[in-house]
Amino acid sequence: MAIGRITHTAASVPPLRRIQTRRRHAHRTRRKSTSNAHSSTRLKKTKAASSAAAGWAPLPIRLIVGFGFLAHGYAKLSRGPEGFGVVLQTLGVPLPQLLAWLTTLVELVGGGAVLAGVFIPLVSVPMAIVLLTALFTVHSQYGFFSVKFAEVTSAGIRFGPVGYEIILLYLAGLATLAVGGPGRLSLEAVLPRPKRIERSR
Repeated sequence: MAIGRITHTAASVPPLRRIQTRRRHAHRTRRKSTSNAHSSTRLKKTKAASSAAAGWAPLPIRLIVGFGFLAHGYAKLSRGPEGFGVVLQTLGVPLPQLLAWLTTLVELVGGGAVLAGVFIPLVSVPMAIVLLTALFTVHSQYGFFSVKFAEVTSAGIRFGPVGYEIILLYLAGLATLAVGGPGRLSLEAVLPRPKRIERSR
């Protein structure tokens, strides 16, 4: 009888262990599933926050590019585009007076459009032409750096001629806005879009 009891007890141990093992496995699976669900929720929240912040990313670029063009255009207009035409004539640019007026107009209208965040793909083409013309006719010969220390005197620091560094930054900013859009706080965000564009989205 004693031998029979021992045999019966020994035979009943493996099924008990299997039940315990299954319970542990089920518990681990539930914990893993809960952890994955929490991770998925955090990832969705992070993506939503990143997407919301991405709409504001173009705003600093728009402000500096738009204001920069407006400032240059206003400076030419206040001094008279004819003076800028003399500079273009000295550089050997054809039709200097006409191009001086066109450049001033492009800088004022284009800068205003970029600042307002509207028609950027359209105005970025003549703005890029103005920048490339300045790059190849003036700035390329002075190298990359825009800030160069020429000498330090008792009167202060003298800077050398400006290179094409800032021109490239303006071009990069225009390309970013033309391809990626003006983002939030722009006229394009509030203007009604054509039905064809809405359907494509």
